[in-house]
Amino acid sequence: MSKSTVTRTFFGSLIAIIAGSVLAAIAVAIAITSGVFVIEGSTVVEVRPSLLAFALVVIGVVGAVAIIGGVIGNLVAWIGALLNTAQLESKTWFLVLLLLGIFNIGFIAMIAYVVAGPDGNRTATPFVPSPTTA
Repeated sequence: MSKSTVTRTFFGSLIAIIAGSVLAAIAVAIAITSGVFVIEGSTVVEVRPSLLAFALVVIGVVGAVAIIGGVIGNLVAWIGALLNTAQLESKTWFLVLLLLGIFNIGFIAMIAYVVAGPDGNRTATPFVPSPTTA
């Protein structure tokens, strides 16, 4: 997996997570303000069934599916970055991505990789000096 593919997967997944969160938040906000949820204190005591309630449930489920898909996409991007950096001679990037991902700080590691990480699929072209003429 090339670095450009990892980058596109990572940012696409972030967009899916943000869009799903917005959809779910909008569905809950509309449900609370329109009277679909009957709230006493801090507890929802009743859900009034209606066409609006059904539509809000569908919107909430679509949002949840988008969030889950985004999380899976981020996992795929992280694994792709690991496979990409494993091909490098220096294993520093690989170890940083692996350890930060294992300790649930993988988001920061992926941002660092996308911004400054090397591409393990590209081979470095050796410098060949041009012949000098006398």
